[in-house]
Amino acid sequence: MALVEVKVPDIGDFDEVAVIEVMVKVGDTVKAEQSLITVESDKASMEIPSSHAGVVKEIKVAVGNKVKQGSTVLMLEVEGAAACAPAAAAPAPAAAAPAAAPVVAAAPAAAPAASGPVEVRVPDIGDFKDVTVIEMLVKVGDSIKLEQGLITVESDKASMEIPSSVAGVVKELKVKLGDKVNIGDLVAILEGSAPAAASAPSAAPAAAASAPAAAPVAALASAPAAPAAVAAPAHVPGAAPVGLPHASPSVRKFARELGVPLGEVKGSGLKGRITDLDVQAFTRSVMSGAVQTMAAAAQAKPASGGDGAGLGLIPWPKVDFAKFGPVERKEMSRIKKISGANLLRNAIMIPAVTNHDDCDITDLEAFRVSTNKENEKSGVKVTMLAFLIKACVAALKKYPEFNSSLDGDALVYKNYWHIGFAADTPNGLMVPVIKDADKKGIFQISQEMGELAKKARDGKLSPAEMSGATFTISSLGGIGGRYFTPIINAPEVAILGVCRSTIEPKWDGKAFQPRLTLPLSLTWDHRVIDGAAAARFNVYLGQILGDFRRVLL
Repeated sequence: MALVEVKVPDIGDFDEVAVIEVMVKVGDTVKAEQSLITVESDKASMEIPSSHAGVVKEIKVAVGNKVKQGSTVLMLEVEGAAACAPAAAAPAPAAAAPAAAPVVAAAPAAAPAASGPVEVRVPDIGDFKDVTVIEMLVKVGDSIKLEQGLITVESDKASMEIPSSVAGVVKELKVKLGDKVNIGDLVAILEGSAPAAASAPSAAPAAAASAPAAAPVAALASAPAAPAAVAAPAHVPGAAPVGLPHASPSVRKFARELGVPLGEVKGSGLKGRITDLDVQAFTRSVMSGAVQTMAAAAQAKPASGGDGAGLGLIPWPKVDFAKFGPVERKEMSRIKKISGANLLRNAIMIPAVTNHDDCDITDLEAFRVSTNKENEKSGVKVTMLAFLIKACVAALKKYPEFNSSLDGDALVYKNYWHIGFAADTPNGLMVPVIKDADKKGIFQISQEMGELAKKARDGKLSPAEMSGATFTISSLGGIGGRYFTPIINAPEVAILGVCRSTIEPKWDGKAFQPRLTLPLSLTWDHRVIDGAAAARFNVYLGQILGDFRRVLL
């Protein structure tokens, strides 16, 4: 056994590219050519393969580090005989490049030029086949410069731009969005000044043979980038998308994790490229309500008179209400539009079931009233909702699936308890959140609820104060009603609805006694919770409210 340093190979004309992903860990057994890390420049992302097979003993890089050719990636324990074997085989992919690739090799700027139609082909892009065209950066009639990007292609490992080997005017494009291309495929025909390399291809193979073998993907991006004469149009939210958005694989992954539609994000980078900051800014705009995604707008249409075609429904009825009598038209508030779209999505996508139950809060109400009398000078009035929040935290701790969220085929169990409560405001329903309710007492929760509710009514509630809830309570309080079916606030998996408490006769074994009863309506996501668990949750919650000392257990 021997320890071998695995280093970054020749990655072309790149210096200090960033490590965006470490794909192995200490103790892993890796094969020769297995990917170890992913690095990214401003032009492409690429995976760094292992030069040997063996066991990872030490990793020398971390996410965010900068590496270059020759940097040590990790220490590998390999068999003694295998330590030198892969080195001889490494250059093989470069030697197999088709003869057509040298036609597009960039010539020195001082080389003599020749006029006439020139074919621009896909250069050597390493060991990749059938890469997909995801973006057209030019159109027929555009004047372009040497090394200006013509198209963007993407494999399962990287996206990269195909540059022009000549300067001139685009006469014909030979590819379109969605096409598969390989080394040597014709991209475009240009009319203009062609470098001497284009008219004397016989000299290019000799020069290419003496050049060191480049890593996959790097040969394409090794040419220095020149500023584009005609920048690609930026992505305007709400506009019809033209091709796929211009973004690196890492940005695409980041957007997928946040659920951001890249086609609606405006890119601030070179040629409209979308960056991490653009994705973050778009997310903040959506959270604040300044921007609405096209998906949210489409979901809102049926509620506001749309035709419902996007949901596969029969058309929404079109009625001229004025012919039946006087009418008045008022636009819905921004809050109602946003919440309406969310409620529609949640109602359609979540298989929700509601359990109805009653609990005896006679003793708890008496304790609440006496507590308020004892502390009336403090200015803080304890409400039944504050007790409900503390009771729900206890129930969520006992039944943690109610404090979870679905993430694909997995459940994310949250070890924090942030309770949202619905607040009725003149502009519509808002849901402030009591953060870390498990760490706060009844008085602190009551005070914080009063402050948040006032902010909601005044329209001063921030997005941060309405985010992060793990469970929500919707209380109709003293308004009235008996039971109702609240809609789950995704990505939560349950919501509790409570109505006005009433005095009801309860049999104590000898006689009927007047008891104060609080109706509970628990709605839950049947993908995560089954009926037995929901019934147990409701029963346990009722037991806590019936004897609040159980919170201490």
